[in-house]
Amino acid sequence: MIYFITGGERSGKSRYAQQLALELSDRPVYVATSRVWDKDFQKRVQRHKDERNTNWITVEEEKHLSKIDLNRKVVVIDCITLWLTNFYVDTKYNVEESLKQAREEFERIASFDCTLIIISNEIGMGVHAETETGRKFVELQGWMNQHIAARSNKVILMVSGIPLSIKG
Repeated sequence: MIYFITGGERSGKSRYAQQLALELSDRPVYVATSRVWDKDFQKRVQRHKDERNTNWITVEEEKHLSKIDLNRKVVVIDCITLWLTNFYVDTKYNVEESLKQAREEFERIASFDCTLIIISNEIGMGVHAETETGRKFVELQGWMNQHIAARSNKVILMVSGIPLSIKG
């Protein structure tokens, strides 16, 4: 089962995903995909850690999610945007190669016997990126979101803390 939760920044995606995971499991897995780029981001990561109680198993993995034993578990992946950023930076901003690698890795985890709750951002709904690199990333994010949504059983769009079911 794959749940895909998408929406704008601060729309309530993580809170909703965590509540769902706790409804489905007493011991869910939280996969954090971010790299800590600066002190402000470190504070954000710490806030997310503080929001989760001791029921959670937290795993930090920047790119290779298929290395984690996810079988027969309820897993929150937070988030695809940060995960894609890691591919994008590591491929020196090559959209095609980033998309190829990310799709391959996603297909590996989608084949596991687990419940995936995947969080992403709809960054194309926001302010137009000022740089070419930023505009290319918006395209990458949009294409990956479409790929994940197509494979998902349920897709939820978060708007102002309200979940809107758009698939399933």
